[in-house]
Amino acid sequence: MHKMRQVQERLKLEPTAEGLHDITRTVEEWVRRQPIRTGLLTIFLRHTSASLLIQEDADPDVFADLLDFFRRLAPAGDARYRHRTEGPDDMPAHIRAALTQTHLSIPVADGSLLLGTWQGIYLFEHRAYPHRREIVLHLIGTSADPGL
Repeated sequence: MHKMRQVQERLKLEPTAEGLHDITRTVEEWVRRQPIRTGLLTIFLRHTSASLLIQEDADPDVFADLLDFFRRLAPAGDARYRHRTEGPDDMPAHIRAALTQTHLSIPVADGSLLLGTWQGIYLFEHRAYPHRREIVLHLIGTSADPGL
């Protein structure tokens, strides 16, 4: 009988400028180092002006189109925004984060993420200037060794 286990870690991500930043490899490497082989990974972003996306990782035009779309949808410096304390890019970043997500759930099998062929995990930074970000990785499931 396999015993249910869970592990959790906070990872600090280096500051990045506005755009989509691939964190797939970082997350995959962390999952591979864990004793859990089958389960569910939750990734949680501890910020309100960035978000997480699972998105196509083959064509960079997807990233450019997404960024352009969100810039049109919630433009920086819009005079209608009341919240301006942290600069002209902060309120649009909050709107963009509200329309996307701050957490993801990804199944794990044989110690690997079950992402689709063209899927990658991205930090979507909505602020114009680089900000240090932190994600929480929480993996729950069973190990290959019933004794663990």
